Amino acid sequence: MGHHNRHFSGDRHALQGAWSPPSSTANFCEEDYAVTRYLAEFINSLTNLIYVYFALRYMYQPKKATLLAPRVDFMSVSLLILGISSFLFHASLRQTLQFADELSMLGLAWSLLQGTLTVRNSFVRTRNINFGLAIVFPLFSAFYVWTGKIIYHATAFAIAISVIVLRGHYLFHWLEPPFPTAKRVDWLYRGINALIYLLVGYFLWNIDLEYCAELRQLREQVGMPWSWCLELHGWWHILTAISASQFMDILRELREEVDNEKKG
Repeated sequence: MGHHNRHFSGDRHALQGAWSPPSSTANFCEEDYAVTRYLAEFINSLTNLIYVYFALRYMYQPKKATLLAPRVDFMSVSLLILGISSFLFHASLRQTLQFADELSMLGLAWSLLQGTLTVRNSFVRTRNINFGLAIVFPLFSAFYVWTGKIIYHATAFAIAISVIVLRGHYLFHWLEPPFPTAKRVDWLYRGINALIYLLVGYFLWNIDLEYCAELRQLREQVGMPWSWCLELHGWWHILTAISASQFMDILRELREEVDNEKKG
């Protein structure tokens, strides 16, 4: 069975929650409403707060922002929206909020894609890239909501990440004139580190899908709260938040370097 068809609804408390019954097409391995009737998936909900943390950490970095005047960019906003949307989805397991979660994931990938593709590009190319993404993302979002098939979402996300990785390889290895060697080495190391976090998170997500029955048995044996460490979809949230935050930092430094080049 493909991942896009897996579903773990029908838990013993599934109809006793504040937002019951679940209506989403996606329902993960964490047992529904096992901890509180107000959060359908307790760990999967709370781990989304790390997206919010990294977004706010940038927005309110000391000496560069005030409470009423945070510094924002497209990437930090997309990270914040993803954290909120995914929290609400996992807390409620409602179909509408599932779309919000999945489209927010694509929004995050699109923000990283936009930032990567426009680094040291001409004004005309940057404008065309922004225009193209501004058309493609809403059209695909409408198509995905219309079909409701998560395989399309997964494919689009994978394509966006692949393009980001390939563009990063170009920037660090083939771009002429190259960025300063020391900075390229540092960015490359951190970029690889961010990619590893993403891949490990994806691996754990797949384990959570493929071996749900075995994980649930193990959780029963371990008991709470240590069993929460075996909620592997929650680790996907944590690791992808770290990965995205690290990559955003690299992109911001790249932009700063380009700005310095123009001033010089």
